[in-house]
Amino acid sequence: MEKLTFYAVSAPEKLDRIGAYLAERLSRDVVRHRYGNVVIAMEALDQLLMACHSQSIKPFVESFLQMVAKLLESREPDLQVLGTNSFVKFANIEEDTPSYHRRYDFFVSQFSAMCHSTHDEPETRTRIRVAGIKGLQGVVRKTVNDELQAIIWEPQHMDKLIPSMLFNMQDSEDLDRAGHPGTPSVAGQDGEENPAALAESCFRELLGRAAYGNMNNAVRPVLVHLDNHHLWDPNEFAVSCFRIIMYSIQAQHSHHVIQQVLNHLDTNNKNTPRVRAGIVQVLLETVAIAAKGSVGPTVLEVFNTLLKHLRMSVDFELGENSRRNSSTSVSSGRSKESEERIVQNAIIQTIGFFGGNLPDYQRAEVMMFVMGKVPVYGTPCHTLDTVKIGHQGTKRIQTMLLSSLIMVTSGFKSKSMAAALPPPFLDPLFSISLMEDSELRQLVLEILHNIIDRHDNRAKLRGIRVIPNVAALKIKREKISKQDVAFMKKHGQQLYRHIYLGCKEEDNVHKNFELLFTTLAILTIELANEEVVIDLIRLSIALQDMVLANEENMPMLVRCGIMALVAAYLNFLSQMIANPPFCQHVSKVIELRSMDAPFLLPEHIFRDKCPLPESLDKEDRLLYFQTADMAECLAGPGYNAERLSIPYVPQVTVLYTVGKILHRCKQTSRDRFTRRKSFVDTISLQVDIMSNSLPDKSQLAEEITFETLKKAIDTTGLEEQEREKRRQVMEKFQKAPFEEIAAHCESKANMLHDRLAQIFELTIRPPPSPSGVVSISSGHTQHQSVPVYEMKFPDLCVY
Repeated sequence: MEKLTFYAVSAPEKLDRIGAYLAERLSRDVVRHRYGNVVIAMEALDQLLMACHSQSIKPFVESFLQMVAKLLESREPDLQVLGTNSFVKFANIEEDTPSYHRRYDFFVSQFSAMCHSTHDEPETRTRIRVAGIKGLQGVVRKTVNDELQAIIWEPQHMDKLIPSMLFNMQDSEDLDRAGHPGTPSVAGQDGEENPAALAESCFRELLGRAAYGNMNNAVRPVLVHLDNHHLWDPNEFAVSCFRIIMYSIQAQHSHHVIQQVLNHLDTNNKNTPRVRAGIVQVLLETVAIAAKGSVGPTVLEVFNTLLKHLRMSVDFELGENSRRNSSTSVSSGRSKESEERIVQNAIIQTIGFFGGNLPDYQRAEVMMFVMGKVPVYGTPCHTLDTVKIGHQGTKRIQTMLLSSLIMVTSGFKSKSMAAALPPPFLDPLFSISLMEDSELRQLVLEILHNIIDRHDNRAKLRGIRVIPNVAALKIKREKISKQDVAFMKKHGQQLYRHIYLGCKEEDNVHKNFELLFTTLAILTIELANEEVVIDLIRLSIALQDMVLANEENMPMLVRCGIMALVAAYLNFLSQMIANPPFCQHVSKVIELRSMDAPFLLPEHIFRDKCPLPESLDKEDRLLYFQTADMAECLAGPGYNAERLSIPYVPQVTVLYTVGKILHRCKQTSRDRFTRRKSFVDTISLQVDIMSNSLPDKSQLAEEITFETLKKAIDTTGLEEQEREKRRQVMEKFQKAPFEEIAAHCESKANMLHDRLAQIFELTIRPPPSPSGVVSISSGHTQHQSVPVYEMKFPDLCVY
């Protein structure tokens, strides 16, 4: 061997003839089963290959690869392993010049087949599989860095390489190795001879070398393999695979993987709920890793796709419920419903986790995006069509999207409230907070807590109670910034109004009052200056007066709950502003309540089976907080105590009233109409004007005389009256207090609200139909048929 090596090195032009001779001898020995000579010939080829590094080695390599292929084609495991080891040695040699004509298609196919060996003997099967994986690893190393061998990334090769590695990774009994995704796992003491560990190492190496344009071809076979082997349910192996992928590829390529998983989710949109849930959980793992780095333009695409599948899952669940109601298979329907809930929870968890791991500037965009998807009564929703899912489905989507917003906003810290709560986000959020559903209102308040509480004081304020020593809580706070002062001047009244209206909802429970108390406390800590403190005290007094007046006939439990809320908050506020007279007044009222009216304190009213009074005694003024006493306590410098004498009047917006009327009309007519348009669509109103209500045409005509024309020309007096009227209006708006102006505008708004209510009541009546309408006159029922050509359709319904 030494002489042969010396001769080959001295005369490299003879290498091709030496290789051809050895190849001929080896082929003959393989056919004749002279395996000893085969081993000797391969050793000679290996040593010559390692010793000679010249341009003349190219023809010799061709003979060498022919011999390796001959060994791999044999059915003897020993020869297959021998050929593989020789190929691995060749793969580790770095050639000076690339090969223009050499192809490795046969080796990819043969090594992939060895990776799927089904030999009867387990030890032999393991040897063959390990050899196949090493051979694939050699092919990857030999071709992946050669630009002329980019063909290895083509789908026909990736469809063999990737499944072969995944098959061996899947065959391992130790799946817990994926728990350490940052480093290659080694199962067993001899990690190199373990097919799963070796396959994972090769898989990582292949993905680590993948360029920008090759990512899709590398990820697609993984998804196909998981589909073919039904590995989405359960999905432990799928999750471990994508962890390996995300930690192996370059960070800037991660959005390719996410996009592939999203497309695969779209492809399987009609698959079983467990399969869809498995894909969503894999997506959760990928975005959780990608969110720490760069995810490119995929951020909103992820949310858009997930929200689309959330809507589809709700559709499937409601459709299954309707079919279950019409059939007898109750148990299967319930299992289907619970499986859809698994999908929905997985989607919500993914949305929340992904959004929660984004940087703050991207998280603000995501908050706006998700908020824009929440269907809100009285406003058009262009992204989630709520026509077909009805009220129940709409509430489900609202609940789930708000739950995901809670996760997205958790830990969100913004230096300015104006940036964290812009009007496009704040307005729909407050609209939801006024809906007649306690669960939705709770979710809205928790979202506000996440955004407003920038110093993490919520845990110290958990539970509505009269705190004896607020200083012991060690609340963190900073001086309010100018930006936040401007925010409260602009949106403060909106915040107070929604707290006021949210308190008097009849379905409020203990948790609602707890969250309302926390909201008031956090506002005091984060956004309260002297002016805001006065406004919050006025709000508290207005809540107390509303309970005592009881114009809306609220339940006694809610009335007592509001009283307890006011007591707990004023106790907190008095200690936060450190005003001893104010603290003394609040403490005195609370002490009297504890003796004479414990049901007005949070520690008692929210207990189980707390006795409730039949009525509240308005005359016992000592049990209630008095405006005059508090104004006297705050009469010193810093506070404008005179404003306390002006009662707080919530400014009810037209949007809120319209939304409430629409919601009420929707509830009334839900069971009456089987086919109806959604509340977010244009509501067509038919207003029937009775003929007798119109004035006679003769009355409308006025006799034109000379005096009439003279009066029309002489407008001097009218101009003076108009000028005086304008002056009075300007003077009123310049000098009158804000509350008086608000009350004046409210009286006009109430008139508009009454007219709107009368109009919307007409939507409850069914439209005329040719089949006839039922009318009752003089106690007798009459059926009147309306011809189609006489029916009056709204303009929007005519095509």
